[in-house]
This record gives sequence, structure tokens and C-alpha cells, in this order.
Amino acid sequence: MMPVRLAVCAEMVFLDRPFIDRVRRIHELGFAVEMWDWRGKDIEGIVATGAQVTSMTGYISGRLSDPEGAEELLRTAEESVAVANLLGGPNLNLHGTGLGPEGLPVTPLSDPSGAEWITAADTLRRVAVLGEREGVTFVVENLNTEVDHPGVPFASAADVLALVSAAESPHLRMNLDLYHAQIGEGNLIELVRRAAPWLGEVQVADVPGRCEPGTGEINYPAIARALAEVGYEGVVGLEGWASADSETALERFREAFTV
Repeated sequence: MMPVRLAVCAEMVFLDRPFIDRVRRIHELGFAVEMWDWRGKDIEGIVATGAQVTSMTGYISGRLSDPEGAEELLRTAEESVAVANLLGGPNLNLHGTGLGPEGLPVTPLSDPSGAEWITAADTLRRVAVLGEREGVTFVVENLNTEVDHPGVPFASAADVLALVSAAESPHLRMNLDLYHAQIGEGNLIELVRRAAPWLGEVQVADVPGRCEPGTGEINYPAIARALAEVGYEGVVGLEGWASADSETALERFREAFTV
């Protein structure tokens, strides 16, 4: 077995069940749990299941690229830290800007200026300071702008890697989403090697369709071997839909990362 912790996003599987029952079933099957927005969730109920929560949204609103947005992002990040502490300290996930319905950016910004890049880097350094103070880790996720998230700034894996590496903090890492990277950039094994020193989490789903490994074009067993070769020992999270039965999808995910 790979020395990684396998997790499953409860927002995307067992959709015929209430959220707390999804968490419970994922835990029963031997996986950790990931979730998105913590608002409206039964946090005490999640804790009571005994499930390990490894990732959740690390802010509610705000953006990296301007002072007003940065203050909002930091304010809501502090709120998220308080919830994360109740859940045992999962990674706190960030994006270049807040996402609205259907994953679309609240404030689109397709081509950030030099000044906006500088502000984004400064905002993430402040986030890292917050993480160090509170003993938590924030992760910045790459997204694709071709299919799912048009208009999100700092979305590519290359962009995220540049910003995270500039912060030089163990409390700010990269959430390398290989589904998004395949759509936007490809060359995934080389990307894993390049990102390895800054990885805080890896998320997976196949392309096309965003379902479990084995349903599309990505060779996930080869990815698993590449992660093992670079010494990655963090979380690999399935952030994808079940192509049919959720339990079968989770077993396919497990098989893909058993090397």
C-alpha cells in the first residue's frame, strides 16, 4: 500500500443519503472524509461519527488580488479555522476568488495584472501567518478554466505553484487537483515531480466526466507510482462523481492507489 491517506469528498458520492450518512458510510469503508462549505453542516454530528476529516473549505468569501477582497478572505478564513479545530485540523482549501453557483467565480478576473499578482502573493503570506499562529495548514487548489471554472484567477497548477512556493511556509501548501490539471495543462507525472516539495494534498478524478479513476484517460496507477517515487505521504482525495454505484467507485479509487 502507498503511505498515503485516502479520502473521499462526501459532497459527490452517496447522493441519495443525508450528508451525515454519507460521512458515516465513507468512514465505515475505511476512508477519510472531505467536504466543501462547512456552513449548514452538523459539525458535532460529523465529529460523533469518528470520521477523520482531511479537507474543507478554508474561507467563505473574498479574493486574493485586491486589498478589500484580501481582508474579506482573511476574516472568513479565521471563521473556518475555528470550525477546523473542532474537526481535528483538516486542510483548509483556498482559491483565487470565491466561487458561486456552479463553481463560477464571484469576481471574475481572467488576466491578473502585475500589481494583482503581488497582492495575491502578499495575501497568501498573511494566510500562512494565520496558519502558523493557529496550527493549521491552508492549501491552494488549482482549477481548470476551460470547462468548470472560467474566469477564476491564479487557477492553473503553474500559477498556484508559483504563489505557494513564494510564501515559503509549511502552513501554506498546494492542493494539486489532477482532474483540473489534466484539462488545463496535462503532463501530470512531471507536474507531480515539480510540485512535490510544496504538496499538501492531491485530489483526483478522471477525465472526461469527473468520475472515479478508471473511467477516463488518466493512468492513475502510474500517478500513484510517481507519488510514491517522490516520497509523498499526504492525503489523496477522490473529488469526483461515482460513475454508477458509489461503493464500487470507492473500491476502484482504492485499487488505483494500491501500489
